[in-house]
Amino acid sequence: MNVSTSEKKWFALYTKPRWEKKVHEGLLKRGVDSWCPVQRIEKQWTDRKKIIEEPLFRSYVFVNIDFEPQRLKVLQTDGVLNFVHYLGKPAIIKDEEIDTIKRYLSEIDAKVELRTLQGFRTDTKVKITQGVFMDKEGTVLREGRKKVYVQLQSLGQVMVVEFSVAHLEQIG
Repeated sequence: MNVSTSEKKWFALYTKPRWEKKVHEGLLKRGVDSWCPVQRIEKQWTDRKKIIEEPLFRSYVFVNIDFEPQRLKVLQTDGVLNFVHYLGKPAIIKDEEIDTIKRYLSEIDAKVELRTLQGFRTDTKVKITQGVFMDKEGTVLREGRKKVYVQLQSLGQVMVVEFSVAHLEQIG
């Protein structure tokens, strides 16, 4: 394993299903810098509506660690299944990607939907002209919709983010 131990890096962890918040709390108790991004969702029950915080990435939690000294401590935390691997090595998540997600989630009315890369066709390429995703490029999900794809390459997933059409500019 050739992961540098000279500085902390962000890694993604697989967790047991629906254990994201428990794993995050367990890691924090063990002194591990952990982040479980959540978004506020309105859920409808038969008798009431309730706003809940739901993990943004199902079965994922992020840790900011020096890999070798803290790897075992992380893996021994209840609910952690393994590090997410990319090309045979633990996937290092760029600070920029973590910061972008944090900034977006701090916006009022931020809505994010996640999809895997399989099954997506490339449509119109767009550039975002306002907000935290300004100058980022994406692909429109469907014509006439207000959603663009922003790929997080190190996770092999796509964020589908709602934008006003006024904040998009066609490119290419």
